[in-house]
Amino acid sequence: MESRRGPLKSAVPSNVVSPVRRCSRTACGRPAVATLTYVYADSTAVLGPLATYAEPHCYDLCAEHSERLTAPRGWEVVRLSDGSAPARPSGDDLEALANAVREAARPPERERAAQAGGKGGGRSGDPVEVGRRGHLRVLRSPDS
Repeated sequence: MESRRGPLKSAVPSNVVSPVRRCSRTACGRPAVATLTYVYADSTAVLGPLATYAEPHCYDLCAEHSERLTAPRGWEVVRLSDGSAPARPSGDDLEALANAVREAARPPERERAAQAGGKGGGRSGDPVEVGRRGHLRVLRSPDS
């Protein structure tokens, strides 16, 4: 028995269904930008770039829902970057940068020894620093 509409045609494109994947959240029609997968064995929610194709056990999320994602208590959220977006500096990155700036501002060991009145310990062909202004140094050749 054939229905009034005729046989089903799954390969025919339709104007009703959009080829763009949409957010899986109820009543959200925004385009999906990330895919959420739960790893139940590890109590982990993994949020990464949009998967190549939709899978039944994954959830596609729009930008807003992926940013606001929280996991149940006791679960960990792992956010994988897609590599195309510039990464935001973390607290560790900023601390490392501050330490590098402090280290660059600290006089080298040779200079400290020379300021203390001891031998510089440098090689005889090394230039000697005679002045400093900010990060710039005035060097004098040891030959002169």
